[in-house]
Amino acid sequence: MAEPENRGPHNAGTAADEWPAAEPDTIGPGQTDTPGKREAAQRADLEREQDEQGYRDLDNALGQRVNNNYFYSQVNATDATFGFGSPSTPGLAPGLVEPEEIDLVLRDFLHPEDYDAAAGKLQTQHLLVVVGEEGCGRRAAAFSLLRDLMGAQCGLRSLSPVNSLAQLASPGQLKKDSGYVILDYLGETGTDAVQDFEIKRLRAELRRNRSFLVITSSPVTRHRLAFQDFSVTWRAPEPLRLFDHCVEHLALPDPSAPVMAELRARVSELRRPADVVAVAENLGEGVDAALEALRDSTKETVERWFGNAPAIEDLLPVAALSFAEGLPERTFEELVVSLENCVRNAEKSAGDFPAEEETPRQPAAGIDQARVRWRERAVGIAEAVQCAEGSVDHCRSERRIVFTSPRVRDLVIGELHGLYGYELWYPLRQWLEQLSLEGSLAVRQEVARGVALLARYALPEVEEKQLEVWADGFSNQRVTAAFVLQFMCADERLAPQALTLASSWTEGHGQQRAITAAMAFAGELGTIYRFDTLNWLWVLASRGERVASAARRSLVLLLATAEREPERARLVLRYLRTQARCAPRGSGRLTAFAIIVQVLGARRLNSGEPLAAFLLNSDADVSDQYGSLWATVLHSPFRAAAVAELCRTLVALRKQGTASGTVRLFGEAMQSYMNSRQRAALRNDLPAALHHPQHALPGIQQLARLLLDSTDPTSGPLPVTPGG
Repeated sequence: MAEPENRGPHNAGTAADEWPAAEPDTIGPGQTDTPGKREAAQRADLEREQDEQGYRDLDNALGQRVNNNYFYSQVNATDATFGFGSPSTPGLAPGLVEPEEIDLVLRDFLHPEDYDAAAGKLQTQHLLVVVGEEGCGRRAAAFSLLRDLMGAQCGLRSLSPVNSLAQLASPGQLKKDSGYVILDYLGETGTDAVQDFEIKRLRAELRRNRSFLVITSSPVTRHRLAFQDFSVTWRAPEPLRLFDHCVEHLALPDPSAPVMAELRARVSELRRPADVVAVAENLGEGVDAALEALRDSTKETVERWFGNAPAIEDLLPVAALSFAEGLPERTFEELVVSLENCVRNAEKSAGDFPAEEETPRQPAAGIDQARVRWRERAVGIAEAVQCAEGSVDHCRSERRIVFTSPRVRDLVIGELHGLYGYELWYPLRQWLEQLSLEGSLAVRQEVARGVALLARYALPEVEEKQLEVWADGFSNQRVTAAFVLQFMCADERLAPQALTLASSWTEGHGQQRAITAAMAFAGELGTIYRFDTLNWLWVLASRGERVASAARRSLVLLLATAEREPERARLVLRYLRTQARCAPRGSGRLTAFAIIVQVLGARRLNSGEPLAAFLLNSDADVSDQYGSLWATVLHSPFRAAAVAELCRTLVALRKQGTASGTVRLFGEAMQSYMNSRQRAALRNDLPAALHHPQHALPGIQQLARLLLDSTDPTSGPLPVTPGG
């Protein structure tokens, strides 16, 4: 069956009528129609329908650049993560870390007493593993140790945390006289003997290139590493010593003054160096402002509310809000009722709830004024606000229940996890399971956002109870799992975990999880870990047609989401061009052609406009990449589809005021990748294709002539086609 058509305003992909059709689900001569075959065909149809629906949801979500976050004038959003926000920690995303970024990281770095021993170990062994708890300063230590060896003006290169030791030790992987860092390495699954062998190869490669590698990891991860001989334990500096180091250039009141005494007392209780540095930075606004921030009234408000042991009729709505914030109140009320039902059913199954026949039915005394309760239910934590989603029409506004700030949501989830056990979380997990399967796209996105926050406190539980189950579930659940991984990327501690989990689903875990991984790679994971996700998607594109189709769609989405990031768009196009050139003959080459044709036919996420036309018009530097890709598939079994997409691109470019210059530059780029026979064939096919009623618009033949003259300036006039 042909791939379903994908022409919606939020869908990026190629039109179905240009895509080579798969074998039809019919019974041919000599074949027997059996119930088993019919059942398999029906199951395949259902799977295709579900996968298509899943990608429609993903297209819509990615097309919302600020992803279902609502901007309320009453809400403080200074610490919000809007859309698929990526962490800003230098070195988290693989690639070059510039000296200026390292300067920022090390601005307040304080050398511990055993720093010199660690530096000496790195210098002699070329490899060092800095082991410490999250937030202890191990990342800054890695940059400092490498900078001391490589020099202040030398940029360092961050490597992916999912790189295996075998990959790192491969010849040509490491460059000469370079410093490398792997932040939050997640360990190996091989035996110690295998790891020992790979470590020896890695050290030999580092020494041969006169290069150095520093890895940071947690104490838990160290048990999976055979790096004991190369490890140093890193501890956070004493808080007051670090504080004095950060403020030594400031004119502060006498330390014995009451306000300074309280400030230093609170600083001494901090455990993360980043928190100490933040207090020192707040001193620029005065001691009172720094002390007020340190007192953390928001956290105290949340803790006080939970400390008063809220009643079940208040606790459940706040718990529901943690996973369903910002929805219309009418929708939220339905979700709260469904959570109450889950709690009631759990109580019945545990025998803590009277049987139905034992519960006397009381006449309703009246209808509760439930909505007014939000004025007093969680003061300072949650409130009802009036707003219109995605519209300035105030007549269409409605009430929504929100937390008073994005940070409150995180604090509430932390309190729920820290204070309540099975009695609450069992029905809550059942409720989340129900929403992941039946909820609307907006509901499932909020569920995913809440589950990503929960992962900060209970990552193993989230992996086992939600992600692993949903990734192997129905289409709605797979999309929800992909959203969770996207939102996890907003936390620098969870981004490597999200990448590792998605990567583990690509092999040996079935088609469902592989498709979920492909969906996850299309979003923020693909923005942070660019080459990792491109490589995994290319591998998935060589699998069976169902998984391969998902991988192609995700590659298209990676490019479509980069339409405002020219550098990332060029990277994706260069990657495809390189893979096409290196693809082996046979199925590997056909896979490359199929991917390229679908990319060339991509539509923008927020409109039906061909993405190629938009990128060619907005960034002249992509002309060379697009010229190479089109030349590649014009000389392939996908030639007809390539010509059709070229026609659509020219039609879209025709509307632009700079069309002539853009088309000329594009044609010159194509010319450099085509031989004379290919140019002659294109001069014959393109004008004929443009006579299709869909493309036969005023001025289109002139643009085609401009393109063809650029590809073959020595040729004669265009051939005359019927009706031309």
